[in-house]
Formats: sequence, structure tokens, C-alpha cells
Amino acid sequence: VQGATGYIDTNYEGKAKMALDVLNFMDFVFVHLEAPDEMGHEGNAEGKIRAIELFDEKIVGPILTKIGAFGHYRIIVLSDHPTPLDLRTHVSDPSPFAVLSSEKKENRAPGMSFNEINAKAGNLLISPGHLLMEKFIKDWKSVVG
Repeated sequence: VQGATGYIDTNYEGKAKMALDVLNFMDFVFVHLEAPDEMGHEGNAEGKIRAIELFDEKIVGPILTKIGAFGHYRIIVLSDHPTPLDLRTHVSDPSPFAVLSSEKKENRAPGMSFNEINAKAGNLLISPGHLLMEKFIKDWKSVVG
């Protein structure tokens, strides 16, 4: 994606457009955003919040608006690891994740916010974490309950 920088000034819109374009001829697309992680390494709370807001507004929102045109779909949103602002480095705590499918609409975690605190306390822990993608692809209903 032209303008993809790995930082808060990345081309968010271009990433969303490319993901949707790829789905016209592929069954799977992976969108990576490094900006929230980089803001965590810098200890930049405002930057991390803004990076997450931009991700939601310019990537997740546009994809959710248009994904229904592809028929059946499954989306997972997650981070690869937490990077707490106070530590400025990666930690091995659970990462929050959210799954949306055209087949299953109920909310398994009503009232819970999408954050690291709830990932630790919640009942959706997949351990070890490297099994999450395999479950999401092969047995996704076990991930969403």
C-alpha cells in the first residue's frame, strides 16, 4: 500500500481499500497496523488513542460498511501483543480480540469494552495464543461461543 509507514501517519484509507480490493479475488486478507504499538513504545498516550481511533474510523468502519457485499464473511480484530504505555515494551499478557461473522450476530461479551484489562479478566482467553488463528479459520464458532 503506497504511503504505508508503520507509524501514525500511515495510509489508513489505502489499507482499507486494498483489503476490500483483495477480497474480490481472494478468500483471506490480513491488514496490519503498527501505529498503536509504536505509540506504546514511545509512551505516547494521546498518540496511541489517536492511532486506535484512526484504525476504527478509517479501516474497520469502511470495511464493515462494505463487507456484506461479499456474502459470507468472518472478521477478527486483535493486537499481536499489548505494549503498555508505562513499560514501553511488549508484554505477554492476553490480547483483546473481537470476532464478527455474517453467520453469528449475538454478543458473547455484552457490556465488555475492547481492552487489555478485559482480555485478562474475560472468559474468551485462547491459550496458548498461537492457536487463535487456527481456531478462527478452522473452528471459528469455538472462538465466539
